[in-house]
Amino acid sequence: MSNRKVRVGELVKREISDILHTRFRTNAVMITITEVDVSPDNKNALVLYSVIETKDYSRRMAQQFFQKNKSMFRRELGKRIILKYLPDLTFAFDEKNQAANKVHDLIDELEIPDEELTDLQSAEEQEES
Repeated sequence: MSNRKVRVGELVKREISDILHTRFRTNAVMITITEVDVSPDNKNALVLYSVIETKDYSRRMAQQFFQKNKSMFRRELGKRIILKYLPDLTFAFDEKNQAANKVHDLIDELEIPDEELTDLQSAEEQEES
């Protein structure tokens, strides 16, 4: 992956996140821009986001929000950054975070007897010193 592609991706990520947090404060609380993958020619960008799902806000609602405001995000991005080609934005839910949360929940559900837990903690303390 080229250094320029990474830099452009990070720039687009930062600016989209800023637009989200300044213009759409109510939605910004539930949405995080996790990654932006820009094509080598800078004409397309895949914007990955994660959502804190509640009973009032879901992943589907976030996707509808991005579809509705896609052109506004691109227009604002064009005002903020200067590139030869402004990427066409495609928004997609980031499945990696959801999978990581499931693994984390499974680990939390494990029942470790207190004796083993104290043995593990003391072994970690001995390794650190």
